[in-house]
Amino acid sequence: MFHRGNDPMKVCHFGVSNPNYSRNRIIVQGLRQNGVEVIECNVYSRSPYKPSLSPLTYPKKYIQLIKKHAKLSYDALVTSYSGQLVMPLVKFITRKPVVLDALLGWYEMVLDIEAESSNSWYYLDAFSLKSADLVLSDTKEHINYFHDQFGTDKNKFRRIFVGSDDKIFFPRSVNKKDDKFLVVFWGTFIPLQGVQYIVQAAKLLEDQNDITFEIIGYGKTFSSVRNLSKQLRSKNVSFFTKWIPYQELPNYVAKADVCLGIFGDTQKAKRVIPNKDFEALAMRKPLITGDSPAAREALTNMKNCILCEMANPKAIAESIMILKDDERLRKKIATNGYNLFQEKFTPKVIGKELKKYLNELLVK
Repeated sequence: MFHRGNDPMKVCHFGVSNPNYSRNRIIVQGLRQNGVEVIECNVYSRSPYKPSLSPLTYPKKYIQLIKKHAKLSYDALVTSYSGQLVMPLVKFITRKPVVLDALLGWYEMVLDIEAESSNSWYYLDAFSLKSADLVLSDTKEHINYFHDQFGTDKNKFRRIFVGSDDKIFFPRSVNKKDDKFLVVFWGTFIPLQGVQYIVQAAKLLEDQNDITFEIIGYGKTFSSVRNLSKQLRSKNVSFFTKWIPYQELPNYVAKADVCLGIFGDTQKAKRVIPNKDFEALAMRKPLITGDSPAAREALTNMKNCILCEMANPKAIAESIMILKDDERLRKKIATNGYNLFQEKFTPKVIGKELKKYLNELLVK
């Protein structure tokens, strides 16, 4: 095992993304909870990227990062979320082992936000994957994607689940305004989330007077989803578009009788397990999410969640009714999901796993 005498391992967490973004918080907290000294070297603005621009348009941030980094001493550098944005810089400023946190591919991510993605994003992904000594990704399905798309050796990857911050998302009781059976979704309305199928499922359950849906968030497909809800004349769906601070979101989730994950029909939807799935587990809430190869890496149908067919409003509606009509099953799934979270997806567990991978890298 790697050691520095009596000193702890030192890791530089380096990047241009929000240090409070959940992936960054979990990685940093998890490493620290496992005795790793983490030095944060970050330059962040509220708009960490502009998809319409080339990825090589960050000179001011690069200069700031170089100045911050100049006097640092550490054993390995781990990029923050969106690490591809700094990889052109990283390989020129350090000779230490570099770990790229490639939670997502930027070429594909931009496609989720805009109608098309430029080749510059593709080449950035390719360069970053090739340059890193180790690459973190959230699912085996994503690792397969990077291998197939960019030819990256699978042996270079390690899977680190997204998890959730258990200091923010944890079980709690709140007073509800009524006795309605509340189904809650929260998200950014990117296509992979498939919010339109949730709205259609709500319409199918409209005759169930005691079921209501609360949809929290906004984003690319928000207008089309809300227009669809108006066209369907849905009476059991409410949209909450006011920005909610991350620390306050659990208070809204706590009211839910059932939480919904993602149901999109995109290839990317089949490769991810979103934050919201782990957050629901962390709050001991029964989760319904799309049945995908990625989801099956972590979740088991009818044991710690319900996995239903993707892009199928009827399947979503039927899953909701299964849980509504069976309180015992709801409690079983919620409890098993929470226990699974405690076992595999807390920051401490994730940090322990990452520390092991860093030790392996540092003794090479």
